[in-house]
This record gives sequence, C-alpha cells and structure tokens, in this order.
Amino acid sequence: MLNYLPPLNDHNLPYPDTIHPIVVHFVIAMVLFAFICDIIGYFTKNPRFYEVSWWNLFFSTLSIFIAVIFGQIEAGLAEPYQAVQSTLNLHTLIGWALAGILSGFTAWRFVLRSRDPQTVPIPYLGASAVLALLVCMQTYLGDELVWIYGLHTLPIVEAVKQGALR
Repeated sequence: MLNYLPPLNDHNLPYPDTIHPIVVHFVIAMVLFAFICDIIGYFTKNPRFYEVSWWNLFFSTLSIFIAVIFGQIEAGLAEPYQAVQSTLNLHTLIGWALAGILSGFTAWRFVLRSRDPQTVPIPYLGASAVLALLVCMQTYLGDELVWIYGLHTLPIVEAVKQGALR
C-alpha cells in the first residue's frame, strides 16, 4: 500500500512545500481583520464594516479546517524530535480548539447579524478581542515551530534522518 504514496522530498513532504502556513496565514489575517472592522464599525457607526467583518469571519472559519488538516499531516511528516514535542502538542491542541471556537463564534455572529446587521454588542467585541489574542498566541507557537525548532527545514530534516536529533 505504501508504494502508492508519493515519495517524500528534501523537506520530508509529498508535495513541494508546506501548505499549512499558506492556508493558516489567511485565517490569521481574516480573523484579525474581522476584529479591526468590528472596532472601526462600532466607533464610526458604519454598518458596512460589520458586513466586511462577517464575511472575513465566515471564510476564516472554512479555512481553519483546511489549515488544521494540513497541519496534522505536516506535523506527522515532520518526525518531531523530543525538544519540539511539547510546543507541537500545544500548537495542535490550540489549533483544534480554535477550529471549534471560531465555528461557535461565527455562529454567534450569524445570529447577531440576523437580528440586527447594523450593530454588534459590547460583549461580542470583548469576546472578539479574546479570540484575536488567542490567534496571536497560536501564531507565536507556529512561528516558534518553524523559526526556533526548524520543522520541515532542510538542516533539521537531515539531522533527524541522520539520527542527530531524537
């Protein structure tokens, strides 16, 4: 059965480069931009910002599941060594949690939008700020996995293959 799978390249991936970071950057940008649009809409009383925020939130919710799936695939192919394991596990746990939280958050926003598309309540803005902070924390952990621990970078992949990292 394994003969039918594509061979892994120098980055230990069956495709040219990591897909998770590409997709997850859209999620990060859309969630943070939705929050900014809500804040601007609240202070300017311009409901068009709420519309922009809604659609960014909606598409970020769809995108986060793609990001999580590719994150799982790429984390498994990274053959993580012991030093990276705790950070990778936390990043994975928060990623799945964020998928659920963002889905619930988008459903809440849909209900608010259905009732009154001209405004958002203060508790929603507060929860939105917490969501933005959680996304920033998750971004930090992802950056740490690449820039500190070097997952899927050539030197680390080679070191793992040679047994230098365990």
